[in-house]
Amino acid sequence: MAGRVADENRRPAAGKPVPGVAREMGSRRALTDIKNLVGAAPYPCAVAKKPMLQKNARDEKKPALATSRPMTRKFAASLASKGEPERQAATTTDPALGVDRKKEHADGGIVVIDVEEHEPAPDVDIDMDETDHKEISVKEDESLMDIDSADSGNPLAATEYVEELYKFYRENESKSCVEPDYMSSQQDINAKMRAILIDWLIEVHYKFELMDETLFLTVNIIDRFLEKQVIPRKKLQLVGVTAMLLACKYEEVSVPVVDDLVLISDRAYTKGQILEMEKFILNTLQFNMSVPTSYVFMRRFLKAADSDKQLEQVSFFMLELCLVEYQMLKYQPSLLAAAAVYTAQCAINRCQHWTKVCESHSRYTGDQLLECSKMMVDFHQKAGTGKLTAVHRKYSTFRFGCVAKVEPALFLPESDAPSPRHLQAQSS
Repeated sequence: MAGRVADENRRPAAGKPVPGVAREMGSRRALTDIKNLVGAAPYPCAVAKKPMLQKNARDEKKPALATSRPMTRKFAASLASKGEPERQAATTTDPALGVDRKKEHADGGIVVIDVEEHEPAPDVDIDMDETDHKEISVKEDESLMDIDSADSGNPLAATEYVEELYKFYRENESKSCVEPDYMSSQQDINAKMRAILIDWLIEVHYKFELMDETLFLTVNIIDRFLEKQVIPRKKLQLVGVTAMLLACKYEEVSVPVVDDLVLISDRAYTKGQILEMEKFILNTLQFNMSVPTSYVFMRRFLKAADSDKQLEQVSFFMLELCLVEYQMLKYQPSLLAAAAVYTAQCAINRCQHWTKVCESHSRYTGDQLLECSKMMVDFHQKAGTGKLTAVHRKYSTFRFGCVAKVEPALFLPESDAPSPRHLQAQSS
């Protein structure tokens, strides 16, 4: 038995198996088959298995084994400053494990290090060229300028030809305007009577719960008709009621009946008189009801301003205040709409606010809107006083968010903007 143990413990010569041992192990592989040879180079690894105190002369001559620290720019710079040779690193992916590994060459051996076991290297700031910044800013500006991308799937938004629509509106808005002094041709009526009529029509419009488009078209029909026809004072209210009837037929789905208009005017006119005036107005205007009012521009500019409900209501509050004022006829519909949005933003944000997107779609700068905006601020300040308070009472209700209580933007500076006629020629 002792002889057998001695035979098993006896170390064979290099490369030679012990005779008889392989037969007794059966299917067990010999040690020589796994290349466990005396004097073979040690298997390279990231951690040295030999104790630190057991070093020979051969180990001292060898360079230090590769560390497991990932190669970064700072680390490479520190190695270069110490005079160590530059090491080449390559990242590979293990197809079996799907783990990124980093290979570093050291003395002909390859050390495989799991990247997941180490902390990620700190981010290195990379300076971008000015051209890259410009390209990014241009792309951002283009994305901001495109206010219709969100409605690309909405057929009612007509995004395919919305730009052509507003180009047509701009070309034809001057045809819907009247002379700012047309009242001088009237003999029996004046600007104050016009203001009283429109203030009353705003109440009628609110009572009948009509659409916003109807109110703006009603005022436009009245002004265009009075510019061409001299009307006595006793028929001025008849013109206003009939103009609202025409606007309802053009804009509304459910039109008020003529008898309702007779009642709302306290039976001052008969049904026959209203129908007769309807024919007279249509013949005078040559049946031209398709005119761009400030309402169509207001909708576009509110979309460019990315408005919420409050901004929308304050903007329409400012715009309807201008309907009563005869002196605001000197401004184009697009400028009135842009100034209303600008004034509303200033009143809500308590600072001057007019973005590049709004300027691009309205084609008016903040300085160009300042003169009209200052007038709107003045109307806003006096809206609750005097006798003509229909707009203020309308926008003081909960239905319109009580936006009439918003503080007016009195901080707006005086403008050095060009005249409205100059702006009209410039925008066209």
